[in-house]
Formats: sequence, C-alpha cells, structure tokens
Amino acid sequence: MFKRALFYTILPQLLHKNAIVITGMRQVGKTTLMHQLANTWDGKYSWFDFDNPLDYMLFENVNYKVIFEDLQRSAGAKNGERFLVCIDEIQNFPEITKIIKYLIDHYEVKFIVTGSSNYYLRNVFPESLSGRKFLFVLHPLSYREYLYFNNLLPETELQPNAGEAFNTHSLVSIHQRRELYDQYMEFGGFPEVALTQDYTTKKLILKNIFASFFEKDIKVFSELKEVKELRDLIILLGPRNGNILDVTRLSSELGINRVKIYNYLEFLEGIFFLKLIPKFTHSIDRSVAGGKKVYFSDTGILNLVTKTSTGQLLETTVANQLQHYGKVAYFNKRNTAEIDFILNDEIALEVKQKAIEPDLHKLEKLAHNLSIQKYYIVSNTPDNQDHVIFPWFL
Repeated sequence: MFKRALFYTILPQLLHKNAIVITGMRQVGKTTLMHQLANTWDGKYSWFDFDNPLDYMLFENVNYKVIFEDLQRSAGAKNGERFLVCIDEIQNFPEITKIIKYLIDHYEVKFIVTGSSNYYLRNVFPESLSGRKFLFVLHPLSYREYLYFNNLLPETELQPNAGEAFNTHSLVSIHQRRELYDQYMEFGGFPEVALTQDYTTKKLILKNIFASFFEKDIKVFSELKEVKELRDLIILLGPRNGNILDVTRLSSELGINRVKIYNYLEFLEGIFFLKLIPKFTHSIDRSVAGGKKVYFSDTGILNLVTKTSTGQLLETTVANQLQHYGKVAYFNKRNTAEIDFILNDEIALEVKQKAIEPDLHKLEKLAHNLSIQKYYIVSNTPDNQDHVIFPWFL
C-alpha cells in the first residue's frame, strides 16, 4: 500500500504515551494509514471498527479494569506487556474518550484512533483527551502524493518542501512534474480516485463519496436533520467557490436565518468539506465565517457540484496545496485591491493562468504596502520570469 506523507510525521510518536488521533474527510485514507502504523508496532495489537456496533460492546462495561483485561486478551498480550489498540470511527461511541484516558493513565495502553472530523471531536465527545492526545489531520492527496500514487515520484520526496516550491527549475523538470496536474485539478485527491485510471469510474467514485457524506456524517447529528437545507447550501456555495462569503445573502436566498447558516458552515468546515480562509489582518477577530473566502477541500467534489472556470479550479487547487505549508489568508481592500493568498503572514501569492509583467508589478506594490517582502505569481504556464512559481512544485 502507498504511504502518505503523514505516516512519516506520526511514526516517531508511536512510542509516546499519548493517543494518536487521526481525523479528516471521509475516504481520504485514515483507516489505511492506521493499518500501516499498526503494522510497524513492535508488539501485540487489537483492532475495532466502530461502524460495527458489535465492536464497541467490549467498551460498554462500566468497570474499566475489566475493559483493560478484555483488551489485553483480545490483543494476545501478556501481563506487563504494553499493547496497541486501534479504533476506527470513534465518533460512533462518544464515551470512548473517558475509557481511553483511564487506560492511558492506569495501564499505559497505546491507542491509535480515527474520527471523521474536528466537528465530532469538539462537539460530540464529553472528554477532549486534553494533554493525552496528538491530533493529526489527513487531507486529500497533495500533488506530490498524487504523483507518488501514480509512480511518478519517489516515496522519499513525499514531504512538503517549501524550499523546492520557491526555487527556480529547468524547463525539463517543469514539464516532467506537471504531467498529471490537469488530471489532479479535475478529479481531486481522494486516494481511490487517484488509483483509478478510467475517467468514468473516477466520476462514479466521487459520486459515491459525496453520497456517503450525507448517509454517514449528517446522521450523527440530531441538529442537522434538514438535509435538504444543507444540500442547497452546498449547491449555492459551488459557484461562490473562491469568493468572499456573504452570509446575509445566503440566508436570504435559502430562506433560513443567519445563525443556522453559520452553524452549517461550521459543520462543513469541521468535517473538512470546505475551508474558510480569513482576511489578512492584525485584528484578533478572525472567528466569524462572514468575510472569509470559501474553497471546496477537494476539486473533484467541486466539479461534481458545479461547473467552474479553469482559473477558479487552479486557484482552489493551490489553496488546498498551501494548507501543507502553514497559515493561509487573503487580502482585500474594499474590492479595489486583492491578493489571492498570504502564506504565514510573509509570502504574497497571486494565482494566474499566465504570468504577465503588469500582474507582477501590481502584486509587488501591494505586498510592499503590507510590509511583505516575498511575492510570487503562481502560474501553470511555463515562464522564466523572476517571482513566478509553478503549482506542481508546491
């Protein structure tokens, strides 16, 4: 099985006492990643899938000592032997966090668990495992991973490399690296989609992933019974992808109140369906969804929901790639001047199909006005200009 870049980030933490929590969108490969990590564990382990109600019966005992003994037998571990417990889809049994905390504190049991979203971890679990967990987010495939899954990049080059992204490259390397980028923009980064060669089948898989979002994620929450409202909001957000959110207008068009819109947006961001990028500002108030730019977290899903221009597709793909490098914001001055992305408050990035001098001069001026010294046009048109980078190196 192909490894993910996150595998190598998590691996050194296997011996630490804390639980490893892997969250992320459905179908991004959390279960596969947990299997790969379990296979490197030097000892005994047991596996539970909480999509199956029979698998969490063992954890329903009110006596946590008995649970430990049952887990020890399940793993085949001897007395005094540390063992690993892997649990898939923990959001289906919220009480599990209390048990994990107790077993870590009293028996040093090692846990790797998956949950489908930060929304679950924040709003469903009565115990946050504060101080007893390492939380990792598994996103859809980066372009590096997409190339690796198609045998066009070695496993040693999986990790994000900002140094490479902002370096100059030969025309040969530019053309070699960009080979699958158009396909990546069109179909997104779900692993099963990447590993499927037939285009028609890719689209069918994306439809199934979208359907599973409604079948599984929404059912967990009683407050999200209005599936039609959420569906209609997603459809409205499709053409608005890459734009600044106007919550009042969304509320008016859907005929539902603004508070509900904010709740839906929080949910969609919490399950990684969308990302809401804040405006670049030194103000501390960045928590409200209104005023943020909205991007779909996977371009394959975006193309399923709405037709989008090539430029918007490129911008969305770049937005998703930049999340691997740190904090992303955008700049907009009364709709008269804008910078698509500002990375870590220090790099200004403008996405263009073709890099031309006037755009570069405009970006340079805006960046310097914001005291940002580094600025680049991100373009998928090969060019040797300074301050131009190519998205397939991100």
